[in-house]
Amino acid sequence: MRNSIHTFLDDCLGRGEETAFAEQHGLRVVRRTYAELANTAYRFARELESRGINKGDRVLVWAENSAEWVSAFFGCALRGVVVVPLDEQSASDFVERVQQQVSAKLLLCGQGQQQSFAKQLPTLRLDELDETIAHHSGAAFQPDNIAQDDLLEIIFTSGTTAEPKGVCLTHRNLLANLNTLEKEIQKYLWMERSFHPLRFLCLLPLSHVFGQFMGVFVPLLLGGEVFFSHSQKPADIIATIKRERISVAAAVPRQLETLREKIERDFAASGKLDDFRRRFDEADGKHFAMRWWRFRDVHRLFGWKFMAFVSGGATLDEQTENFWQRLSFAVVQGYGMTETASLVSVNHPFKASRGSIGKTLPGQQVKLGEGGEILVRGENVAAGYWRDGVQKMPDGEGWLKTGDVAALDESGNLFFKGRQKDVIVTSAGLNIYPDDLELALTHQPEVRAACVIAVEGAQGPEPMAALILRDDKNDPAEIVQRANNRLNSSQQIRRWFVWPEADFPRTATQKVRKPLIKDFITHQGTGRYGTGSDSDGVGSDAHARVGSLAALAAKLGAEDLSKLDSLGRVALLSAIEDRYQIELDEAALTPDTKLSDLEKMISAGNHTRADKSESAIEYPYPRWALRWPIT
Repeated sequence: MRNSIHTFLDDCLGRGEETAFAEQHGLRVVRRTYAELANTAYRFARELESRGINKGDRVLVWAENSAEWVSAFFGCALRGVVVVPLDEQSASDFVERVQQQVSAKLLLCGQGQQQSFAKQLPTLRLDELDETIAHHSGAAFQPDNIAQDDLLEIIFTSGTTAEPKGVCLTHRNLLANLNTLEKEIQKYLWMERSFHPLRFLCLLPLSHVFGQFMGVFVPLLLGGEVFFSHSQKPADIIATIKRERISVAAAVPRQLETLREKIERDFAASGKLDDFRRRFDEADGKHFAMRWWRFRDVHRLFGWKFMAFVSGGATLDEQTENFWQRLSFAVVQGYGMTETASLVSVNHPFKASRGSIGKTLPGQQVKLGEGGEILVRGENVAAGYWRDGVQKMPDGEGWLKTGDVAALDESGNLFFKGRQKDVIVTSAGLNIYPDDLELALTHQPEVRAACVIAVEGAQGPEPMAALILRDDKNDPAEIVQRANNRLNSSQQIRRWFVWPEADFPRTATQKVRKPLIKDFITHQGTGRYGTGSDSDGVGSDAHARVGSLAALAAKLGAEDLSKLDSLGRVALLSAIEDRYQIELDEAALTPDTKLSDLEKMISAGNHTRADKSESAIEYPYPRWALRWPIT
């Protein structure tokens, strides 16, 4: 039983020259061994010591995923220094507000973050970490009096418009879940030997605790390898999984959805979509091995070693979960939040209950409170929130009110229903759970995404559906009617709105930001409402098959891409590549890129043909290709 996080470094020394982490740097893959991971952590602990950064002091980590990020994290744990991890895409003013709260003594960052941060704060670039600390000894560093209840990290979960809210996690909080997982993993290590080493593709930010679990701790427990991918393009993800012989991909639900759409588009492009759908329908209820053989063409695409997706950070819709499971890929999802050190429940990979977010982990207590709200108690629950120190959560009995609503079956499986604040209470006193309505809507083939919000109707609160359609020629009224046929009388959707952008606004973990959608619809919205005319309609799907970039511009309702997040830009880029059968540099597509710029890039030949036998990076090279010398 571990008593502090830095004990993972002892395991690293035991694994020596086995590969721990890998990532693409320009044209080559850079790999780092377990021994190098530990040695770098020891050197960084000594660097902190030389800078006078001591136990309880804070360090900001604002950079993309990397092996150096992980080593710095463990180096801080050795010194008792508190890590404050920030999403690499965080706005600089948000980072400044966090710094005002935590008064960090050091900023670890990437090149882009260093240039945009205005505060006077000692800074160390993570891509220069090795050379900066090379003069320190790499021998084991003996931690000084690190206790389980010592603060390990502060994770800020607030959006950019609200006051940053820091969740304080101790060694005990993380280990409450990790020790449980390690005990369960030990039972199945004999099976792992046949696939060793298990290779994980981490598409999750290490700035979030779920990303840390799947990008650091769980792979270390299995002696696995982690590949950090900096591309979100579905084609690149699939290529990486095959090339690196990945076993498990850790992703947010939206990434699983974009991969699913990529598979379907590829079959459509080759004229085989009808055959794929026929096979898909016939595979329902068949044995795992039979389904695997039926879809061996898909498994060949991902590589023969790829087995499973682990999904977290948001709710995975049942349709996407069923898609991958029907193709004989395991889908593991759980439920948790930052305040519960990532996990409350998890679906057992060999005993999963379809549609469930799993059973409660041992060592935790879960009960359903008023209205089905999930209440959690256990050592994994955060020490409190940061406000000039750790401020304990206001509940004398230790129960954390999650604000999430669930149902519980006789076997102890939790079924997520939605956020308590999103539940629509009608004038008749009936509760409508938006997730149920959204599931009915996304089952319609014309709908790419949907969310349901509460609006005031003539007889009190009622649901309104915001729809992202695959083609603006589809009739929303007909789609909503078909969805209503799947719902009971109290759940009927009578109002709808076609969302005028390529995607909904989302958080860093890709959760839909419903308050912004509601504000837009009720105060600013222009577009197609109700069952009225579609003369004002604007499209809403970057994946729609379009004949030209001009048509796509009309669909987006804008001449620039500033309203798209990173995954939205990736979706657009993927659609363009599929439509024009070209390859474009992902780094060239930024919030400042205009569609006219893309048109010029295509016409000027600044791309490579998708049917080339070998991929190439064209001049001018993207920034990520210049970070490391080409050898």
